[in-house]
Amino acid sequence: MKYILGIKGYMTQVFSEDGVVVPVTIISVPEATVTQVKTEETDGYNAVQIASGQRNEKNINKAQKGHFGDMGLFRFVREFRLKKGETSDLKKGDVLNVNLFASGDKVAVSGISKGKGFQGVVKRHNFGGAPTSHGHRHDTRKPGSIGAGGVQRVLKGTRMAGRMGTDRVTIKNLEVIVVDEKNNQLLVKGALPGRPGTLLEIITR
Repeated sequence: MKYILGIKGYMTQVFSEDGVVVPVTIISVPEATVTQVKTEETDGYNAVQIASGQRNEKNINKAQKGHFGDMGLFRFVREFRLKKGETSDLKKGDVLNVNLFASGDKVAVSGISKGKGFQGVVKRHNFGGAPTSHGHRHDTRKPGSIGAGGVQRVLKGTRMAGRMGTDRVTIKNLEVIVVDEKNNQLLVKGALPGRPGTLLEIITR
């Protein structure tokens, strides 16, 4: 099991050895430090906590400073839980780099999707809308009836207008195309959740 934190960049394209154009997303992968290793004996489950990025000392509270110790002042901290009975060879203070991965690896990438604010049912749920003739003057993008007859209430789960985006999204079975150790970057095939600058969790088993 391999895992690292990365920052989403922009999309581009590269050519494979046989000349096929492959769309990829650039992920910047700074060095990550193992800040804690949890075990079933001490914490009830197995997990590895890693941190990366830099942060000003004034923005870190005393609890975090004590937890990090002399390892540094980190901006991002994430925990990767292991399967029951699975253990890790990592120990506190180990450093993880982009060379942890290799071209051809299949990874799952998780991140927070773009926030789109409050949206109506046409944009949020792909409703077709009402006809634009014969009396439908201001009803073209309205949801229509939202309640079943006789129930006198709106059933849970009814698709309605509301906040769209800013959800945790995981995309599986993505392929690592290029590992750029010089620039600390991964080029992963396909689109990834979030905007450029979004924190991504990259994991493979």
